[in-house]
Order: sequence, then C-alpha cells, then structure tokens
Amino acid sequence: MSHSGSCICGAVSFTITAPVTETGACHCSMCRKWSGGVFLGVQVPKGGMQIEGEENLAVYTSSEWAERAFCKTCGSSVFYRVTAPGPMNGEMHVGMGTFDDASGIPLTGEIFIDLKPDGYAFAGEGRNVMTEAEVMAMFAAPPEDHP
Repeated sequence: MSHSGSCICGAVSFTITAPVTETGACHCSMCRKWSGGVFLGVQVPKGGMQIEGEENLAVYTSSEWAERAFCKTCGSSVFYRVTAPGPMNGEMHVGMGTFDDASGIPLTGEIFIDLKPDGYAFAGEGRNVMTEAEVMAMFAAPPEDHP
C-alpha cells in the first residue's frame, strides 16, 4: 500500500511506494527545533519515494551525516535524508505529519531518548530506544583498513 502526503501549501507532494510499517520518534535538539517538538518520522529506503514539486524544496545540511528538506514556499518540514556513506546512505525519514493518512502506523522506536525533555512521554511499551551515544556510534565512520 502506498502512502501520499504534502507540505501545507501543496507545492511539494510525495508518494511512498516502499512498505510503511512503523514510525520512530527523534528527541535530538535539531529535530525538536526543525519540527517544533518531537519529530515523528517514517523510514523510507533510497528510491522508495517519488516527489512532485522537488524544485520547491530547500535542503539544509544539518550535520555531517544528514540533510533536511523543507518547502521553500510554506516552510513545512518534509524529510531528512542520510548522507553518511554506508548502507543507510540515501535513506529518508519522512515527517509523519505530512502524510494525508497516517492511520495504522505504529510508533516502534525512539532515538536520542536521553535528550527527551521531561515534559512529555509516550504511552505504551515495547519500543526500541537508543541514546545519543548509540545513535552517534551507528553513524560513525568505519575504521580505516590499514595494509
């Protein structure tokens, strides 16, 4: 089943053709500033999303391993993309709030859990959680091979 969505003004729209089975929450300071709160993102593999109005996207390099895209017209946050080399390169995390219908997609993980503000918590159990150190280790450059 495909999922579609757009920014507020509709200048950027998308269709996710890859299966969407879960969403994750990011509590890092960048995601909180970018989204205005916790960022709920749906992981989409490279090539798993078609974008219409891509010329209306602005891209900001937010770290050594990711960039964030938003609508030039209305400012809606649309996705962040992994730019780090490795198996996750090109993977997108699309804002769940941009979906036309996000029903039935469970929250399965939280990252940067140790940076979560005290003012909120998600109900339920059974989610995978990762600290800042664990996330940074995941994106660390692999050790160089020495001859």
